[in-house]
Amino acid sequence: MKHFKIFTGVAFALSLAASAAVAQDMAFFRIGTGGTAGTYYPIGGLLANAISNPPGSRPCDKGGSCGVPGLIASALSANGSVANINAIAGGTLESGFSQSDVATWAYTGTGIWEGKPAVEKLRAIANLYPESIHLVVSADSGISSVSDLKGKRVSMDEPGSGTLVDAKIILNGYGLTEDDIEPEYLKPDQAADRMRDGAMDAFFFVGGYPAGAISELASQHDVKLIPITCDEAPKICEDFKFFGPDTIPGGTYEGNADSVNTLSVGAQWVTSADQPEELVYNITKALWNKNTRKLLDAGHAKGKMITEDTALNGVGIPLHPGAEKFYKEAGLIK
Repeated sequence: MKHFKIFTGVAFALSLAASAAVAQDMAFFRIGTGGTAGTYYPIGGLLANAISNPPGSRPCDKGGSCGVPGLIASALSANGSVANINAIAGGTLESGFSQSDVATWAYTGTGIWEGKPAVEKLRAIANLYPESIHLVVSADSGISSVSDLKGKRVSMDEPGSGTLVDAKIILNGYGLTEDDIEPEYLKPDQAADRMRDGAMDAFFFVGGYPAGAISELASQHDVKLIPITCDEAPKICEDFKFFGPDTIPGGTYEGNADSVNTLSVGAQWVTSADQPEELVYNITKALWNKNTRKLLDAGHAKGKMITEDTALNGVGIPLHPGAEKFYKEAGLIK
């Protein structure tokens, strides 16, 4: 398994020795995210902060952490949806983020999981926010439509990512395959570096806007966002019901003053049925407390879109019993 970069939920390292005598159970809970230049990683860091409450922390009602008592959570940079689900299934991650489409395929053994064992223990904690499909092209590439990618140098994202899955679907919807382009399989920040150097015409990215790698690139290099719609390619939405219409607002990225229509899938927080019910109940409760609301609103543009009211939207796999217990208490499900 690849080496992970770690965004710790709270700065606990120096306090652990001092709190060793505290009579409190301690647990670790990892959240698999995506590349550091995407949206999963910073959102994972926010949620790790929100649910952590290491031994010796000040109580919530005294200005301390409002997370799960004794829990130390960390967000780990990983390869995205497919890799996170494989790690959860293999027991090397307690939880992770996944696109709704990939989670559903994994649980049912369909789509990209056809022919592989279904991940029958995959469970949902919450739907988080819509992930927008970005197709970023160099302004001087001559590309104005997905169809124009033919013969171009295009990064599809790395193996194991949900972006790669969706990029193939988008190409097919517009009558193209990987044989029609010069494909590369790079993380968004690597693809952006190549584009900046004149060695990449386009790259796909699926994630919340604004994405750090794209914002940085747009500040240094003229780029355009290309529309992706089911009006142009109706087969995409006919065959894959989890796609929804979306819009990346004008001004999100430098040099792109006009809004661009695209598609989106839901970003979801998933775990294993093997995780203890009480632990996941307390994590879900911490996710939706008032203190977490403040962290999400202040921490990232997509944080504002993570709401209790949309926590169950587009969830195509069973809820973890601990999460289900919380949502029943909150009146969100019967």
